Amino acid sequence: MLMAMNIIMSSSVLSIPVPGGHMYLNDVIIVTAAVLLDPFLAVLVGGGGAFIGDLLFYPAPMFVSLVVHGLQAFVISLFVHRIMKQSPVKGSVIGTVIGWIITFTGYSLGRAFIYSTPAYAIAKLPFQILQTAVGSVLALLLCWKCGIVDIYNKEFNPADSDKSEKRLEENNRV
Repeated sequence: MLMAMNIIMSSSVLSIPVPGGHMYLNDVIIVTAAVLLDPFLAVLVGGGGAFIGDLLFYPAPMFVSLVVHGLQAFVISLFVHRIMKQSPVKGSVIGTVIGWIITFTGYSLGRAFIYSTPAYAIAKLPFQILQTAVGSVLALLLCWKCGIVDIYNKEFNPADSDKSEKRLEENNRV
């Protein structure tokens, strides 16, 4: 389901027109998937979904999207599920900030050297930063403040659902 949502959010139909192109909200799905899923599945949803979305709607950056969003999802998931497993909220914030750097650096280099020009990459950078920041913040709010993580754990990870109270207390402190 998350893969399908990422493909849909990567389409031009749901994008926001900006100077020089479009702004997509697929970062909401990529970050959410990375918080919920283990690193391998997060890469499949993040990189694979963005790749398929680009393949279907705008193929030029599809390999850049595969690598950039795959790496973004991997790093976020790694922080949540491995490096900072005892504090997943903080892990998701740290992983997401590193994911921001990966995303706007990766797309800027991709635009500059693979499917466009350095001038276009510089012109598009503010919108890439905005897209990544807005999508990531929305995803973290959905995951931790709106309880998506707890709902997911109750349905798919019953062993983790008893940690919900501890997680809610941590969320309220953050």
